[in-house]
Amino acid sequence: MGERPVRMREAHAHVYAHGRSLSMVNLESCRSPDDMLEAIRRVVEQGQTTVLAHSARPESWEPRGWPPLSQFEDVCGDAVVAAWCFDYHAIMANRRALLHANIDEDTTDPEGGQIGRDTHGNLTGVVYESAAGMLWGALEPRQVNPMDLIDGMIDLGGFAEIHDLKSQVDLGPKLRQAIEERRAGIEFRACYVLYPLVQDLPEVLKTRRDWQSDQVRLGGGKIFVDGTLNSRTAWMLHPFADGRHEHPSGMRLMSDKQIEDAIRLCVGEGLQLAAHAIGDAAVRAVLDAAERVRAPRGTVRIEHAEVIDEADVPRFAELGVIASVQPCHLLYDIEALRRACPHRLDRVQPLRELIDSGLKPGRDILFGSDTPIVRPDPEDSILAATNRGRADMARAEGIAPSQAISEAEAWACFDADA
Repeated sequence: MGERPVRMREAHAHVYAHGRSLSMVNLESCRSPDDMLEAIRRVVEQGQTTVLAHSARPESWEPRGWPPLSQFEDVCGDAVVAAWCFDYHAIMANRRALLHANIDEDTTDPEGGQIGRDTHGNLTGVVYESAAGMLWGALEPRQVNPMDLIDGMIDLGGFAEIHDLKSQVDLGPKLRQAIEERRAGIEFRACYVLYPLVQDLPEVLKTRRDWQSDQVRLGGGKIFVDGTLNSRTAWMLHPFADGRHEHPSGMRLMSDKQIEDAIRLCVGEGLQLAAHAIGDAAVRAVLDAAERVRAPRGTVRIEHAEVIDEADVPRFAELGVIASVQPCHLLYDIEALRRACPHRLDRVQPLRELIDSGLKPGRDILFGSDTPIVRPDPEDSILAATNRGRADMARAEGIAPSQAISEAEAWACFDADA
């Protein structure tokens, strides 16, 4: 039996987004499109003119999928409404919200994104990847709201070290200010390691000396090589069983050169490169880039790595690439995985193989939650890593049961002192 480490590390979180989500409409309990519509309707009837929601899980609803835009518009009334899919890679929005980002029937898909349309070319209200980011950027200010940030810091107070992936440009100074002023009368003791987007890194580096401290430091830069499994935008070596015809094997969001340039930029500044790569093709692309540029050991980390081809497992240890994974996602993704890639289930989160290949838990293989994508409860990842499925499932019924690891190994992946 394993024991919870004295100092816990949350290796993949979004501190400000977590705090922001606490004041948004939570759709996690919805079980159908009708449930979602009712939840939105109740808030709109309270008189709110802008309604933002999160944690929609259309893959698990019955019937499956988002509601028709016409029904969504009916409950939105005159409000601006946008609801995130739980993976934060797709948003359903009404036309009032879409127009904030200048999205209508004539808008072309942005680079690295897609605007959902039906077979007749009409908007579905759902936008993916960079199109979702474009819409959210039009609805929400880019600057960090201190009170939402503090809410996130308080709610994640059980961790000694928190890695923030996709950090806002002003997150560093806002974190330091909250810590020094002991906002809300609380002494914040956690250490925060920040990974802004690579394109924001030059701007962050200019102010780095002003806000870095023993508790807040710059860890590296982040890139997105692909999308997600639930949105069928993860970049796969083989087509999805039910992929969209425009992108049957998901979406590649970066070229080989762009990945290499990102690694060189981060390494040149003495930082890490954190690469979002969920599909096996995306994982391979990052490993290939790390090999080509001869990245020093420990300077490249792959976030999520949800599907890894068998040939690529030993390359993590050989190249010194860190695997930053979130086993807890298995608890939510079982149905989507079985529908999307039934032929690749044995390659989902191959934790046993990664450790057996030489990765040390807590040093080379790290656990986190990706909150607010899912709740930041370490027990969820322990369950998923050891049982490969939900609590009411026998291990044999889970996803790739042969990839289960021991409870001691799983807890070690959270150990900030490993």
